[in-house]
Amino acid sequence: MPADEQVALAAESFRMLADPTRIRVLWALLQGESSVACLAELTRAAPTAVSQHLAKLRLAGLVTGRREGTFVYYSAANEHVRALLSQALFHADHLDRDIPAGSTTPHGRGSPAATPDR
Repeated sequence: MPADEQVALAAESFRMLADPTRIRVLWALLQGESSVACLAELTRAAPTAVSQHLAKLRLAGLVTGRREGTFVYYSAANEHVRALLSQALFHADHLDRDIPAGSTTPHGRGSPAATPDR
């Protein structure tokens, strides 16, 4: 059984991913570093909303920020975030297309990791 602290941290990470805008923000950040304004445009959300989501994701350890002058550029914290989001989207794709749980599809063409509009 995992330690209580691990369970609490994992639950917090999942809680942070329980919002469609945050998933879109993280997906965009997995493509590369970005500013709030660019993320707002990509996610079709207001910059103030994106900024609030980024603050929560940063506190949860899922994103990091780098200041350059008056701008802050955000990126995904590490490869664990990539794997977590990729697996969540892969699972969602299987549910959406009613693919049996034992089926595996390599990440690539047609997988959620390759189709950000899904």
